[in-house]
Amino acid sequence: MRERIDSMSNKKMKLVSSLKQRKYREKEGLFLAEGIRLCEMAAEAGWGIRFGLYTKKLLEAPRGAELAQRLEESGCSLYEVPEPIFAKAGATDSPQGILLVIEKKRTTLEDLLLPEKPSLLMVLDGVQDPGNTGTMIRTADAAGADGVLLLDGCVDVYSDKTVRAAMGSLFHLPVCQGIARENFLAYARNESLTLYAAALDASAKQYHEADFSGRVALVFGNEANGASQELLHASETIYIPMYGRAESLNVATAAAVILYEAARQRSGLQR
Repeated sequence: MRERIDSMSNKKMKLVSSLKQRKYREKEGLFLAEGIRLCEMAAEAGWGIRFGLYTKKLLEAPRGAELAQRLEESGCSLYEVPEPIFAKAGATDSPQGILLVIEKKRTTLEDLLLPEKPSLLMVLDGVQDPGNTGTMIRTADAAGADGVLLLDGCVDVYSDKTVRAAMGSLFHLPVCQGIARENFLAYARNESLTLYAAALDASAKQYHEADFSGRVALVFGNEANGASQELLHASETIYIPMYGRAESLNVATAAAVILYEAARQRSGLQR
């Protein structure tokens, strides 16, 4: 079904605008995905899509027209809006003329571990930057991780910047957020998870000396302060050596280095 919306005072436009704030995303259980590729991936993943906004410009390109048709055939309601209104509703500098309102998926700790093989999880402890968070989710997906946990104090995984930076990995890699540290630590003990935390301390060993072949959770802490003391005390600490004058790596870059070392060690495991 396609209709037209010409005013920001429309109820659906008000809902879209409200979803730019975390409190309304949490209240409504919805979030936004914008851009052709991201919306294609959302449609392919089969997540619940409430409705979409599009501009005439989207339909001028074969790929955009195909996406609109696919969404319509799946039962998604689409609303045409003028480009100035779309620009206000969206959050990108160069709008591509398509935005979807999508239902969140609730993932629990119990959903993350796989019974058929040792699981590899990535744990974010106080990571605040949405670009870092999205990039880390995308990298965890690329490196074959089985899930991502965001502990209390992390940025919202459903913020527009995080969703864009994850580049669709959010739609097929289990991501669990809002977990209290004590609950995660109890879960790790019960599931016999080995925790490795990236940290610069006297007892840390180089990351490639760690054994990532078993049931493992890789912990990455806040951009400025690192992982919390609770997580550090429960983890073996590892570090990436610096050969130049830089003191450290960006947390997303550090995650990529360690995740791919884990992937190398685990390359012979059944997938």
